[in-house]
Amino acid sequence: MTENPTRGHRPTGTLARARTLPPWSLLAAGAVLGGLLGGTYGVMKTPTYTATSYVIAVPTKKGDPASALGFAQAYGRVATQLAVLGDAQVWAGVPVKTLQRSVQTATSPDAPMVAVSATSAHPDLAADMANAVSRSLTQHASDSQDTTHIKLVSFSRAVTPTQASSPPATVTGLVGASAGGLLGGLLLLVRPRRTADSARPASVPSPAPAADVHRQL
Repeated sequence: MTENPTRGHRPTGTLARARTLPPWSLLAAGAVLGGLLGGTYGVMKTPTYTATSYVIAVPTKKGDPASALGFAQAYGRVATQLAVLGDAQVWAGVPVKTLQRSVQTATSPDAPMVAVSATSAHPDLAADMANAVSRSLTQHASDSQDTTHIKLVSFSRAVTPTQASSPPATVTGLVGASAGGLLGGLLLLVRPRRTADSARPASVPSPAPAADVHRQL
């Protein structure tokens, strides 16, 4: 009877190499690879700049100061609507789709103020878009102030940013190294471990004694 030639053989290839690697190697390899990828992404990515302008809701003579906060919240949601951006595109010199993609607003629960932020790869354009949306929003609020008794006034115009708002290569490299180290730790958890049976060398059958051979003959 011919024995199975693969019985007792130790695993080969990737599985065998994974079992013999020291535990820290996967963590180190993942961190180094992730750091390289993250740093490369930070270097090759085009930096972006963010400019922010502020408008404040002010009650008219017939208005209620307490209602200014509520209208500021409402105008913060209206600022990115097509009615406002349609006029802002003329002053910013960009299509409405660019404004929809680049402009965000934020309001405060404690102050009747609306922050209009615009992001672009060009610092001048970021400031122009933020100011254009603020100007359009102020005009729309003025058109309805006879009924709302609230008007928006410019509190602070956006200035051309001098520093990029996108993370630098050092930050993206650290993030990539952290993610790579985490992935290496996960691979370490699922890595097949060496057992006593796998570490023990395969047994080789000993030759039969000469007396047994003659008896079989």
